[in-house]
Amino acid sequence: MTDIAVDPRHLARWRNAIIAAFAMGGITVSAWGPRLPTISADLHLTAGAIGVLVAFGTVGSIVGLFLSTPVLHWLGGRRGVLGALSTIAAGMALMALGLALRSTPLLAVGFVVQGLATGILDVFINVEGSAVERRAKRTLMPLMHSAWSVGAAVGSGIGAACAALGVTPAQQFAGTAVLIALVGVIAAPSIPLGSRQEAASAQPERTRLEAFREYLRGWADWRLLLIGVVLLGVELGEGSANNWLTLGVKQDHGQSAAVAALFFTAFAAGEAATRMFGGPLVDRLGRVNTIRWTTALGVVGLLLFILGGSPGLVLVGVLLWAVGVSMGFPLGMSAAAETGGNPAANVSVIASIGYAASLIGPPIIGAIADSVGILNAMWLLVALMIAAFLAAPALGARRALR
Repeated sequence: MTDIAVDPRHLARWRNAIIAAFAMGGITVSAWGPRLPTISADLHLTAGAIGVLVAFGTVGSIVGLFLSTPVLHWLGGRRGVLGALSTIAAGMALMALGLALRSTPLLAVGFVVQGLATGILDVFINVEGSAVERRAKRTLMPLMHSAWSVGAAVGSGIGAACAALGVTPAQQFAGTAVLIALVGVIAAPSIPLGSRQEAASAQPERTRLEAFREYLRGWADWRLLLIGVVLLGVELGEGSANNWLTLGVKQDHGQSAAVAALFFTAFAAGEAATRMFGGPLVDRLGRVNTIRWTTALGVVGLLLFILGGSPGLVLVGVLLWAVGVSMGFPLGMSAAAETGGNPAANVSVIASIGYAASLIGPPIIGAIADSVGILNAMWLLVALMIAAFLAAPALGARRALR
């Protein structure tokens, strides 16, 4: 693996493969978000019921996060990423079948399968991306995460076009499954074999039980937990956009389903652009100031989305909301991977917190929305984004935390 890591051509192919995997993750989470209004209408589901349905994906993702560290040690990066993408494709295919048959239980199973694989994939590509970044000796994680956002923008754009053209969600999800599986087969061979561990040559081989113990020890590290507070705020904000932005625009701001999907496309494009050009900004301002600026703008954006009366103000709010959630995850992953010990275990801890926020949060928003409405439920996002702003200094520590 050492030769592959230092060869510029191999390093570039490795980086591009991980960028492609990030993009597929973005397409996965955005494929169904913009179609929720149609799914809700076709299956006669309330906002609370949609939240429960999304919760099935949450369960799968959290299980995937707990499994990610031992699975990475077992399969290694190449086979792990390919397996995760293939399983996501299978989950999307099940979702398509459930919608075609109008079977809510089968749709829920599809959510579980794609959620499980997405949770595993997210840890894998962040560990791989951090390894690429360390070998390249420059900030690359925001760029890699921008691929997730670009994927989300592309996926939501496809969703908007399908909604406008009358393409059913089932047909859209089936095509998405084929795309994800194909990209996995093409990209995976460029990922080096084996798993990434710091100073592997100087450390004894870890057993799966020892790797799991390292994961558990991470939960006692207060700096990792503070990084997790940042991810708690920004990931709940991002996950809620994936699930509730289109419904909020349609139901509370009075726009059509196609226009609501375009608003989500604007969100994904804004997040992608911020991440794409954010690397030099991070190198100039540092992680702490970058998180402070972006989360502050995110608070303003959420306020505009909640309170804005005109479509123009709501759109500005959507774009600032996107900026607010854009940098927390990539910078949090970089900080976690640099804290010493096993980077996969550290990233798993942070990813667990981020995914809990991203995936458990939206069902909670749905439950609150059943009582007070979607826009009023989003005041919770404002509070947690402020918490992320206050916890930003935890990302400034680059030394080992143990």
